[in-house]
Amino acid sequence: MGARIILIVNLHKENASALMHSIKSTLESQGHTVFLCPFEGKPELSPQGAYDIAFTLGGDGTVLYASRCMAPFSIPVFPINIGTLGFIAAVHPEQWEQVFQQWMDGLIPVSRRLMLKVELWRGGVLQDTRYCLNDAVVSASGIAKIIRLDVSTDTTDLGPFRADGLIIATPTGSTAYSVAAGGPILDPELEAFIINPICPFTLSNRPMVIPAHERIVVDVESGQRSNVLLTVDGQEVIQLSEGDRLILQKAPFQAKIIASDRKVFYKVLRTKLNWSGGPDA
Repeated sequence: MGARIILIVNLHKENASALMHSIKSTLESQGHTVFLCPFEGKPELSPQGAYDIAFTLGGDGTVLYASRCMAPFSIPVFPINIGTLGFIAAVHPEQWEQVFQQWMDGLIPVSRRLMLKVELWRGGVLQDTRYCLNDAVVSASGIAKIIRLDVSTDTTDLGPFRADGLIIATPTGSTAYSVAAGGPILDPELEAFIINPICPFTLSNRPMVIPAHERIVVDVESGQRSNVLLTVDGQEVIQLSEGDRLILQKAPFQAKIIASDRKVFYKVLRTKLNWSGGPDA
């Protein structure tokens, strides 16, 4: 019996349209039902439907978008990389059919990734809920503007933060914005979050790793010098107000990524960081 497959395609990538139609034709010839979800620029819609698997054609950004759409329904994502070398999108276009068949035969692992749930509370009322696979970032709308945040967890008051922003990252997101801001790299299947201030005013504010069972509370203090934004996975932006409270915690579901397990992650990590493995590494 054939599978119901959705192809989520970033048409901005070179040869994406041709590859989309080629994959669709191949899958249909194998008896699968294929639905197309192409986008150009920023994806605006959340594809709806009962699918068995979601193919992504693009880079890591396309996987992030697909994961937010598919993870709540436990639909695995099959990431075909037609961008630059990615940490998540690891299947090469010329190998997709072979890898897909291996997955269908139960020979390819599914990496289960922690996701972050972000709630926005204003005046004690829940205003918005978002989910992300990489990170949630609180920052000023202008360049190099310090914002004032108060940060705590279920067990600890971390105190006031004065910084250009704050990154709350998952292990998957540890290799994205967080590592560029000096944060640690985490194994992608760990159960932990990173709290990482961006260019903190006080040098003692350093990145922290906390267990994923703890909630993180971020309060936007009064007296901000610029507008404050919440950015989810680098793709969704929400305007915050003074007095807003963000509650960030482990999502009730995980992203399922095919052929992007720990072995693949470390292989990409060695390549991107140019680890030589020798005495001068």
